[in-house]
Amino acid sequence: MSAAAGCPGPTTDRPGPTTVLVIAKEPVPGRVKTRLTPPYTPYEAAQLAEAALHDTLQAVCVMPARRRVVVLDGRPGSWLPAGFDVRPQCAGGLDERLAAAFADSAGPTLLIGMDTPQVTSQLLAPALEFGAWQDCDAWIGPAEDGGFWALGLAVPDPRLLRGIPMSTDRTGAAQRARLAAAGLRVRELPPLRDVDTADDAGKVAAAAPGGRFAATLARLTPAIGR
Repeated sequence: MSAAAGCPGPTTDRPGPTTVLVIAKEPVPGRVKTRLTPPYTPYEAAQLAEAALHDTLQAVCVMPARRRVVVLDGRPGSWLPAGFDVRPQCAGGLDERLAAAFADSAGPTLLIGMDTPQVTSQLLAPALEFGAWQDCDAWIGPAEDGGFWALGLAVPDPRLLRGIPMSTDRTGAAQRARLAAAGLRVRELPPLRDVDTADDAGKVAAAAPGGRFAATLARLTPAIGR
């Protein structure tokens, strides 16, 4: 696996109001991006996962934030740039792990995943800029498969996530409904495609051709007939 590029740092010296959580899995062959296998080998799928994580962390690096945290399943490696704290994920289903990540945070918090390497600082900006929480209690970034790629809460409350059915085509709608039922004022970030399959990977790379994910995919794309 390749070494991480240094975090370029935020574009302003003024700390932002929001903690950013990146929920991630250590890019170990056989444990990440298993739906990419085949056509990719487990080692190649792990390389793509590491590239996706790299691009995600770089986008977070340049945004103002109160704190940057990787909520990690596994151990940190050379892919982790400076400027991030690391917190282990708890056990349990995805809803419990996301809920626990919010429970351990204080103040406005935005959680994103590592499956959308096309994310940019510009896409994150509305939820991380200094006025992000004026007349707003929550942010949600819908995923094209029906889930969500980002969730922000002005007041982290794990009860808003526990029991949400995860990894379905109704997950995003269920989460949005939970926020609305709690009386929260919700704003949306742009929808993004998660990288789950090889088809997803090609479309995401085309949307962000300058990133490490796209470069890694181009290097690894299987030859016809493989």
